[in-house]
Amino acid sequence: MANFTRVSGSVGLITLRNPPVNALSAAVRQGVVDTVQRAISDPQVKSVVICGQNGVFCGGADIKEFGTNMTGPPLIPMIHAIEAVNKPVVAAIEGSALGGGLELALGCHYRIAHSKARLGLPEVTLGLLPAAGGSQRLPRLIGVPAALNLITTGRHVTAAEALQLGIVDQVTDHNTVDAAVKFALSVSGQSMDARRISTYPCPRPSDMDALFEEVMQQVRQSARGAIAPIACVQAVRAAATLPYAQGMEREKELMATLFTSGQARALQYFFFAQRAVGRWTMPSGARWDTSKPRPIHKAAVLGLGTMGKGITVALAQTGLSVVAVETQEKQLMAAKQEVSGMLARVAKRRGVAPELNRIRYSQNIEAVADVDLVIEAVFEDMALKKKVFRQLSAVCKPGTFLCTNTSSLDVDQLASETNNPELVVGMHFFAPAHVMKLLEVVYGPRSSPQIIATAMQLGKKMGKASVAVGNCRGFVGNRMLKPYINQAFFLLEEGATPELVDRALEEFGFPMGVFRVSDLSGLDVGWKVRKEDGLVLPGMTSGPSARIRQGCRYSPLGDLLCEQGRFGQKTGRGWYSYDKPGGRVAKSDPWLHSFLEVYRARHGLVARSIDHQEVLERCLYALINEGFRILEDGIAAGPEDIDVIYVFGYAWPRHRGGPMFYASMVGLAKVLERLEHYHQAHRDIPSLQPCTLLRRLVASGSPPVHKWREVIKKLHSQL
Repeated sequence: MANFTRVSGSVGLITLRNPPVNALSAAVRQGVVDTVQRAISDPQVKSVVICGQNGVFCGGADIKEFGTNMTGPPLIPMIHAIEAVNKPVVAAIEGSALGGGLELALGCHYRIAHSKARLGLPEVTLGLLPAAGGSQRLPRLIGVPAALNLITTGRHVTAAEALQLGIVDQVTDHNTVDAAVKFALSVSGQSMDARRISTYPCPRPSDMDALFEEVMQQVRQSARGAIAPIACVQAVRAAATLPYAQGMEREKELMATLFTSGQARALQYFFFAQRAVGRWTMPSGARWDTSKPRPIHKAAVLGLGTMGKGITVALAQTGLSVVAVETQEKQLMAAKQEVSGMLARVAKRRGVAPELNRIRYSQNIEAVADVDLVIEAVFEDMALKKKVFRQLSAVCKPGTFLCTNTSSLDVDQLASETNNPELVVGMHFFAPAHVMKLLEVVYGPRSSPQIIATAMQLGKKMGKASVAVGNCRGFVGNRMLKPYINQAFFLLEEGATPELVDRALEEFGFPMGVFRVSDLSGLDVGWKVRKEDGLVLPGMTSGPSARIRQGCRYSPLGDLLCEQGRFGQKTGRGWYSYDKPGGRVAKSDPWLHSFLEVYRARHGLVARSIDHQEVLERCLYALINEGFRILEDGIAAGPEDIDVIYVFGYAWPRHRGGPMFYASMVGLAKVLERLEHYHQAHRDIPSLQPCTLLRRLVASGSPPVHKWREVIKKLHSQL
């Protein structure tokens, strides 16, 4: 809806009303058309101001209308009608003007923004482009290079940057509507012919062809298979090379292609998946998401290694008082310097003062005695962590929440070391902790709903996508990663090379394949875990047990490289070679290829030709199959939880929606058929055996992904 009132005698004030963000639903569009017509026909109205209710201008299109038979007035003619008005029309931008909201503002003759407002055209993040004239008007207003940057990335800009770019005419710290009304009065009676952006000539860069070629190359590289950013470049090129009307036709054609694409469906699914995660009931029957989080004023981080430093920075940025504890003096001094540097860099980027005075450092664990919540981030060793939790239980005040940053250890075992196991929860951050968006909040069978709610809210304050998951080895992300990595190893044994496997995964959309990631993080990290699990046997043993561990097929390839001191980038040799230790450019290594040939010969393995399709099916379907097992076990509430974890924590390409959504797009029957095929060929790999839930879903007619929870619920009720 849109309200119309007359203020200051001659200014028609149109207010968009559709909480929470005044999205341009059918009712809002109809309201705008009606009120604009009323303003035009009222002789007492000399100028118009358009604003939004409750301090938000407009968050853009109503995404819930996508894929439905859209009713109401179309957006493009509505914006053209506003632009054609002979009375000045001023947009009063508070809160945000995003997507269609900014396109609406660009149709107005003037734009006044509050200093805290944010503006942007984020359609590309939904697999679309700004198709209500945004790709045609913005380049005409601010020039091609700046418009390309905003439209292809979808980034939001502050009011100050918008003023600098020329998107808005004025920025105010005061009441924006009052400022806009005052401005409207000052331009009343003036001709608007020079204020209609669609009539502006688009500034043409002198080296336009070279500019578009360079931008297209950059976009293709960063998009990694996403088609929307490429369409955005093509739309802006139309603005720079065609008259406005023809540019609008090109924008419309490109949008039609994107709108019905699988990528747009995936990205829009993911948009809603982020909002769906975490709404569920714990196995005990309690609902954590209806529990009131406890206020946290003071937090502590115990252990200032790589993860502890990042967590300290993330907490300080939320405005909390933080006690950072590291018992080793040398490490404490180094950490203090590094944390200060990290905070200074982040503050500089944001244009604010660094939060240095919020952190107090100590070598003594007793410094955490008065905090509300502790996050333990010591070395990933169960005996050490148990000892720390016993100490924390003795030192902390009653009721303190105790969190562990473990990536795979049993949270319930740690809780058992304390006097109050219900106050213990896992907070699994991803490195670097102050940058990575994912937080797995891991609850044990005794964790109270309140501590889960508190950890989830704290994650949200830190800007994380927080997902509540059950307690098992590896939780959700790392548990699914294991069969994925194992398949990559098995493919090497069967005839593939690291280059082939990585290329297939990178063409799918991952920024790095399995082996490049392994070299980056260090082969010795996984080696240590496998040693602790009793999986590592020394040397290239060639007996029948060499490739079997705990009754299953096992590849010792990673162990053998580690025995050679090949730990990846840090040593200059791993699955690839590097110019020097710490080098970043991975090069094919003839030694590694010879090593694989010797390994295969020793184990009687005959190399065969492996194509990209097999790499994708073996690696991705094994990972997806484990995802179905996780849903079956109740470790994750629904497919959305897994997909959010994989996109934010493991760089799954967002335009493919996440592994579970991808399975639904491929077709569950196809995934089942291929898993059965590979399981028949490799009986010694249990992870390829299709999971019961996958079979149930196929038997139920492969329902859409948002209906899976119903099948899961039925399956659980029968167990």
